[in-house]
Amino acid sequence: MNKKPATVFFFSFVLAGALHGQPTVNDFIKLKWLEGTWTRTNTKPGRGGNERWLNSSASEWQGYGVNLKGADTVLLEKLKIIAKDGSIYYVADVPENKQPVLFRFTALTDNSFVCENPQHDFPKKIMYEKTGDTLKAIISGNGKSIEYLFKKKYK
Repeated sequence: MNKKPATVFFFSFVLAGALHGQPTVNDFIKLKWLEGTWTRTNTKPGRGGNERWLNSSASEWQGYGVNLKGADTVLLEKLKIIAKDGSIYYVADVPENKQPVLFRFTALTDNSFVCENPQHDFPKKIMYEKTGDTLKAIISGNGKSIEYLFKKKYK
C-alpha cells in the first residue's frame, strides 16, 4: 500500500495553514468596519448599552463599552485593539480584573474577528461579526456563551 499521496496531502495542508497563520499588523486595515458607535439591541427592559470604536493610529483602535440601567452607568469597559509583537490583540480593561486582559486574534476577515485567551477565567473567546448595519459579539468559555447584538448609530 502506497502512503505517499496521503503524506503529500498532509504536508500541503500544514503548509497552507502556516502561510495563512495568525492575523498581523498588516491586517489592521480589515478592522475598518468596526468604526463608529454601536447601540445594543438585546437588553432587558430599562437597560441599555453601546460600544464605540475609533481608529486612533495605524496600530491601535480605541474603544469603550457601556452598560446602562436607566440613566445610570453600571459597567464601563475600556477596550483596545493593538498590534504587539507581530500579532493583533483585543485588550479588555474591566473593573473586576486587576490588569487589562489580552486576547490574541486567531481569525480576521473583512467583517469579523475571533480572539482568544485560553488562560483567562471568562471569557476565553471573543467573536465579533458585522452583517449590514448590525453587529454580533459573542463571549464564551467554560461551556457558557453570552451574545450581544448591536445596531450601527448614524448620528
